[in-house]
Amino acid sequence: MADLLRHHRHHAPGAGEIPVPHGPSTGDEHEHYPKSVSMDQQHAIFSYLTHPDDCYTPEGTYWADLPLKERVKFVNNVQNKEAWEEVKAIGRMMKEDPLSPVSWYWTNAVLPGAGLGLEGYVLFSIGNLEPLFRSTWPQCWGKNATECSANWVASVTYLEVIGIMVGQMAVGVIGDWIGRRWGLIQDAAIMFVGLLMITASWGLDLNGWVICYAWSLFFYGFGVGGEYPITATSSMENAVSAGKLSTREDRLHRGRKVTMAFLMQGWGQFFNQALLIILLLIFHHGDGNPPYGTTTTQWLWRVSFAIPAVGTLWLVYHRAYKMPHAGRQLAAVKKKSNVTGYDVDSLRLACNIFGGRLLATAGTWFCNDVFFYGNKLFQAQFIAVLSGPTESVMTGWIWNLYNVIVSLVGYYLASILIDNKFYGRKMMQQVGFLMCFIMFVVPAFNYEYYTSPAGIKAFQAMYFLSSFFNQFGPNSVTFLVAGEVFPTPIRASAHGFSACIGKAGALLASVLYNYIDTQTKFYVVPWFGLAGMLLTSLFLPDTTGLDLKEQERRWAYIRAGRDQDYHGIAVHPKHLSLWERLRGVGKNYNPELDRRQKIEDIREEWEGKERARAQKEAGGDATGMDDLSDDEWTDEVHHYFRNTREPSEKERAAAVTGKGGEITMTPASISTPSSAAMTEKGDEEKPGSSSASSAR
Repeated sequence: MADLLRHHRHHAPGAGEIPVPHGPSTGDEHEHYPKSVSMDQQHAIFSYLTHPDDCYTPEGTYWADLPLKERVKFVNNVQNKEAWEEVKAIGRMMKEDPLSPVSWYWTNAVLPGAGLGLEGYVLFSIGNLEPLFRSTWPQCWGKNATECSANWVASVTYLEVIGIMVGQMAVGVIGDWIGRRWGLIQDAAIMFVGLLMITASWGLDLNGWVICYAWSLFFYGFGVGGEYPITATSSMENAVSAGKLSTREDRLHRGRKVTMAFLMQGWGQFFNQALLIILLLIFHHGDGNPPYGTTTTQWLWRVSFAIPAVGTLWLVYHRAYKMPHAGRQLAAVKKKSNVTGYDVDSLRLACNIFGGRLLATAGTWFCNDVFFYGNKLFQAQFIAVLSGPTESVMTGWIWNLYNVIVSLVGYYLASILIDNKFYGRKMMQQVGFLMCFIMFVVPAFNYEYYTSPAGIKAFQAMYFLSSFFNQFGPNSVTFLVAGEVFPTPIRASAHGFSACIGKAGALLASVLYNYIDTQTKFYVVPWFGLAGMLLTSLFLPDTTGLDLKEQERRWAYIRAGRDQDYHGIAVHPKHLSLWERLRGVGKNYNPELDRRQKIEDIREEWEGKERARAQKEAGGDATGMDDLSDDEWTDEVHHYFRNTREPSEKERAAAVTGKGGEITMTPASISTPSSAAMTEKGDEEKPGSSSASSAR
């Protein structure tokens, strides 16, 4: 770099320049660049920003542009190196404190996913408790109920799902309108009150209790629904430090960070089932067999809901006092776009530009939830086929515990491989849907054999494998991509809408399953897996390894009406859906033009921060600029921009007048080269461009 910079210190006056005494050194001496900077010199300065080594070769080639053999070698080298660095980091952590990895996991997975863990605990307890209620109150929950309305009993499931759908839509909008932090606190508070309502639900008779129980679940469901868009967007945006141009963590581990929060849903299911088994043994004198008294059942289900209420109250405190910066990135984007409320223009524009993506995220989520929630809400009926007829709820609960453990393996494997560039989001979802289709369509057309003693083992294997591939596939991926493929201003809204359409699939299953037998369910369900796979193939882009900030950069061009001027990797064919490629979205991809654009985009952001910093130092309003200290630019970048920027009128006047009123007669001091004049050597100047008209 030394040969590139010329240090501007005390020097002899040039021809035609009136000498002015320099006086003592003030520390203001500066470095400046030659008027023409070569491509290699620019690459040396900006490569860590424009061509990070986890995405580009030393020659500046993007990994997806490499020939297959070189691509495999490059990706494996990057991922193996990153894995080894993480292993060494864990070793250093354990050397300092053996429990520090546990603390790290608590901070990065448990706390962000606590709301979803509570959602998994409560939501799936409905299916777990149903056989116990049916055994204790057959006059209400049985097939020939006499004391309760069949419609109200069925509404226990319906109202909870509807509450979730309303919450997903409403809180998605609130998250983009008021902010992520408000949505997080609001959801936790609603879930806490909802759990109190469920725990204390009562009635003058059994039917009155069922009505109170159902509406309490609806209220709780509103908070649960809001967890989907808020948790996904906040986890995703916190994977990138707000204000930074690009982060290695975001590119290599964003998917893992989000799915680590999401898999707490699986732990919620596990702890609910394990706790119900323990509580049944405690309140039923150590025996899990019927008959079950009303006192036992009342204590069991009320205590099972009261315990998570304590955890939810703590969650309210944590989000209110320990997460003050949850909405930083959204605030920064709104500040940049001069938007104060809900960005309606961005919503309208995104629906036009990303309509295919919205179809993919909403449609695949719908298909997945017919599988996932349908099976969970009516898992007792499925497990009855596996375990055979029994009156003990303990048998079904133990089988379900096995199923949840298998699902957890799928959750964790998804978290490990979701950022792998050769598997990643899209392939994982397609394979998951395909395997779910196979695991249900095979027994559907030979049901009698697979439910007989000769085929029951194969049936059990297929049922557990369907649970595994559902988590190691669409259930994890839909949660991530529903926010990831959309821009920040409407991310929570798009996620909430997709999740709401998904829950419509759960609602369809909960209604439909009440009127068809188990074998018919196997006839109906598989085709949703096939439909989900096709929607994924056609309309879902693969964002594995794509920087979230690069997507925001493309959105800035779209927002400014300059979509055709963007040439970066966000429109690389690798990161576009088949539908987008057929529409010609990827035709503007041009690595060389993008390299030049990136430097000018970085310049624009640098100048914006410089203005904000000056405004803040002057005591002005710098709202939304809390990230000024997050500076990832090197001294060389700062020097480059300071010495190649377009001077302001004030600076031009100062250059003419000089200190002390003495005039400097150097023409170069009056006209400094503009940013556009810093062209690469050998580049052709366009007629009428600023570089052509600048003084050389």
